[in-house]
Amino acid sequence: MRVRGGGRAGLVGMGLAAVLVGCGGGGDTEGAGAGEASERASTASASASSSPASSASSSSSSEQGRLAPDVLQSRWWSWAASEPESTNPVADEDGGDCARNQPKDVWFLAGTFGTRAARSCPVPAGVPLAFPLVNRIGGPADCALFMDGVEGTAVLDGKKAEADVYRGQAVTVESVAGNPVTGTDETFEGTGCGLWVQLPGLDSGLHTLKIRGRAGDFATGVDYTLTVAASS
Repeated sequence: MRVRGGGRAGLVGMGLAAVLVGCGGGGDTEGAGAGEASERASTASASASSSPASSASSSSSSEQGRLAPDVLQSRWWSWAASEPESTNPVADEDGGDCARNQPKDVWFLAGTFGTRAARSCPVPAGVPLAFPLVNRIGGPADCALFMDGVEGTAVLDGKKAEADVYRGQAVTVESVAGNPVTGTDETFEGTGCGLWVQLPGLDSGLHTLKIRGRAGDFATGVDYTLTVAASS
């Protein structure tokens, strides 16, 4: 993930990264996010196979309960920037912070700031998963350059998951002070892009998810062990 502004350099995803994680401000100005004035790359969660570019930008949810590209990116970046570094899901080493600030209708996963991590996370039954493989926030020109050659894979229980390609949607990010993703506590707008994965709710039991992402010379990876409780 790449962003502008005061974030820790070398980030990319849920998403992130991701997961790496993703964050960024709007345009080519400085701002919050993974680092765009002093740009920060952040690869987020990787998805196995990239599908054709998805250009939908409706602010409503898309078919089959999936979040529209602009909604997904705005919400994920805001989630990734909602905690200080000590409890941030992107900086998390073992999964102890993966449940922080999760919404009720979707479960976000994060990548790293350019390292490898192994995380164990509880996931509620019936809640869909969403995460980036490689992502960025900046201006339209930033996204056009960033999307040239990005790649990522996500393998769930030994099977590759399909990734959506988002080449540029208007997004709004809200962040808190001290977060390592944007480095600021401002709300800003920008253009979001990257490779993203949305998965339906998992069956109860133990699942493995391997995420890999790359953008230029930035690479990230997370091995998740996901435990889904039985539906009550």
